Amino acid sequence: MKQLLNTLYVSTEGAWLRLEGETLVVMIEKEKRLQVPLHHLGGIVCIGRVNLSSALMARCMEDGRQIVWLNENGRFQARVEGPVSGNILLRQAQHRAADDKEQTLRLARTFIAAKLRNSRQVLLRSARDNKSEQETAALKKAADALAVNLRNLKHADNLDSIRGLEGDAARVYFEQVNHMISPPARNDFRFEQRNRRPPRDPVNALFSFLYALLLTDCRSALETVGLDSQLGFLHAVRPGRHALALDLMEEYRAIFGDRLAFTLINRGQISKKDFDFNPGGSVLLNDSGRKKLLVAYQERKKEQLNHPILEEKIDIGLIPILQARFLARHLRGDTEAYVPYLHK
Repeated sequence: MKQLLNTLYVSTEGAWLRLEGETLVVMIEKEKRLQVPLHHLGGIVCIGRVNLSSALMARCMEDGRQIVWLNENGRFQARVEGPVSGNILLRQAQHRAADDKEQTLRLARTFIAAKLRNSRQVLLRSARDNKSEQETAALKKAADALAVNLRNLKHADNLDSIRGLEGDAARVYFEQVNHMISPPARNDFRFEQRNRRPPRDPVNALFSFLYALLLTDCRSALETVGLDSQLGFLHAVRPGRHALALDLMEEYRAIFGDRLAFTLINRGQISKKDFDFNPGGSVLLNDSGRKKLLVAYQERKKEQLNHPILEEKIDIGLIPILQARFLARHLRGDTEAYVPYLHK
């Protein structure tokens, strides 16, 4: 089992990262705030105005350590990495699969089936925790609706049908967001509908930021095993769009993204003061909010669960890498089907 290497997230504006021997040093206002051995780091994510020395960048490229820049809202801006060493035979198999209509449809259905199943788990868990009979009934009804879409997915014979079922399920799911937020927190965390670029309320700001982190992890996982993160099966291929990373992320959005957002809200670990409400209507996490979210995200990745296929305890942060490996094995022809991650 591969040991999970930590990702360093730096969100303090004006932070300067430099190389000192075999360690990474974070300087803030000319004061050393953090020093981390390089061999402890698998990647660096810079959020907002964060700078790195050329020596540190060169060393990271030499070691195969990726550096990612996100804006203050968590939206991807840039990525720097060393020479690509992906398996060309695996990528050829990936391209052949993408050109095969039947294989494309099977994989697209699989990604969405996992998303619907895991989203149902989130709805049903919230139904168990909810104290209101009326809201519990609404959550269970939504879960039943997703079960219907899941059954209908088996008969979807084109990508438009699959995307249509996913879109309908997403609408039903997001209609229940307020019921998954505890009543004391609903005044500050009222959710109307899913919106982004920019998000218009704190809940959407949390969702968008977490999805950006998940996407970065999925892209890294795919490229680690040698797959092309831009060539997907469900999401349309466009220049600069990491369609396969978006495909893979569908399995985790609800269970690792949304659930973490609800936990932070319901436990009072994040509050209205952790957001900036801008004149144009956008709502973004401020520096305090980003730090709280990043700490919670990293802690969540260190938690362990029993993997349904491996039947052993693993860190949650390893799941995208494991799923990327399962996908690679399927594309190479080593396994008959790709088995997605289904949360218990």
